[in-house]
Amino acid sequence: MLKRVCLPFFLACLAIFPGLLSAAAADSVSVSEPYVRAVPPGLPNSASYMVLTNNGERDLVLKGAASPAAKVVELHTHIMDNGMMKMRQVDKIDLPAGQAVALQPGGYHVMMIGLQQQLVPGEHIDLTLEFGDGSELAVKVPVVKLQMKMTKGGMDHNMGGMQHK
Repeated sequence: MLKRVCLPFFLACLAIFPGLLSAAAADSVSVSEPYVRAVPPGLPNSASYMVLTNNGERDLVLKGAASPAAKVVELHTHIMDNGMMKMRQVDKIDLPAGQAVALQPGGYHVMMIGLQQQLVPGEHIDLTLEFGDGSELAVKVPVVKLQMKMTKGGMDHNMGGMQHK
């Protein structure tokens, strides 16, 4: 009798909640090269960058982020508008299956608005990435002092061994 009741109930649950048997998005994403920019005292905002790799077989979506280090945390990108680069908030960042997406200066990034603490080089902040399926991934992000230098190809952002152009 129990089998006759439980099996239909289980199948009904799968029909209503098809994600029950699939892995959470956070389990399919790996984070590499994370960092948040140190800013001088008194500056209220900063940004965090990283490479997100979707190791899964289905496309995923980064929907947001949160951190106790800032009052507001948003996903942003830069766009060219009338010959000027402008920063804009985005609702999501697509993470195609089997691909890496770089969050980097001049492109997608995690904007931290209204800093709640001083970002000291060598320390870490907590950042939680929020995915379209509601899953979350906690990341310890090192605070890095960027040293800007001009090169023939433009400006390099040197972060103690890592360079981003």
